[in-house]
Amino acid sequence: MRGKKKGYVRAGLAAAFFLLLSGGCGMQFDVEERENENAAEDELIVVGVSQLGSESVWRTANTASIQETFTRENGYLLIFENARQKQENQIKALRSFISQQVDYIVFSPIEESGWDVVLEEAKEAEIPVIVMDREVEVSDPSLYVTRVGSDFAGEGENAGVWLRNYLEEQGRAEEEINIIVLKGTEGATSTIGRTEGFEKIARQHDNWTILEQAGADYTTTKAKEEMKKILSEHQDIDVLVSQNDDMTFGALEVLEEEGFTTGVDGDVIVISFDAVRSALELVASGEINVDIECNPEQGLYIENVIQMLENGATIDKNYYVPEKIFTQENVGRYINDRSY
Repeated sequence: MRGKKKGYVRAGLAAAFFLLLSGGCGMQFDVEERENENAAEDELIVVGVSQLGSESVWRTANTASIQETFTRENGYLLIFENARQKQENQIKALRSFISQQVDYIVFSPIEESGWDVVLEEAKEAEIPVIVMDREVEVSDPSLYVTRVGSDFAGEGENAGVWLRNYLEEQGRAEEEINIIVLKGTEGATSTIGRTEGFEKIARQHDNWTILEQAGADYTTTKAKEEMKKILSEHQDIDVLVSQNDDMTFGALEVLEEEGFTTGVDGDVIVISFDAVRSALELVASGEINVDIECNPEQGLYIENVIQMLENGATIDKNYYVPEKIFTQENVGRYINDRSY
């Protein structure tokens, strides 16, 4: 797959070596050793990764998975950029990767749209692009090789199916059920997918009413702000669907302040997403009823794709990472081994 040299990346190494050799003043260098080091650099696969930000515990774990996978020991040179939740920063990073002639570009898009131009530039430079975690909307699907991440619509459906089964077990299948949804970042694939998936199941139940859907940007602070607004207008709440754990933490704090109990035997059924360790501890204690996993450890799966490309294998357009559904009944088997 790699037919070109890693131009600017290696040019910098060569320039530094030339300066050392021309320094004189009695300095001695083992030329053979230096040549061996340069040869080793030439064997590294250069991967440019643009992460969308660091807005949550999940995102931190996702970044760690990338950084722990694409190491020199594993045969990679990683160039990592944090876009800090700004699409213009991410586009700038992708163009930087293109100018450095990296071997592969990996990025987690802040929004689904707005990528056609920069991805066309990557295609013209013959740099394969792998979309991580979220999805992109492009006019030409060939602008990226594949996407590795979660089935977000499937996660939303899993949440709805779990709620249906839980209400049946509780003898509440025919009750009027009032639902509040805290949504993630507007335009994000995870937000779109989880919303569509849950709504698909909700539409099958005439007695389920979604009272309000409020965007809380996947952050605890924004979730607290939105939850306070919601409770000022709605007090008869049966279910909270929170599209990530960080928002759930904020919502739980506000609900407690307002005198609501949550989770198993509580006033409000709580459905969360991501399944970070601190949230699973609340599942174990019964404060969260269910947590739908979104697996952040995607580094190894992306590396598998890169190795397939290196070997000329046929690549699928989508690869879903494995995920679980955690409740109080099963969470004890997994919580102690949680790495994030």
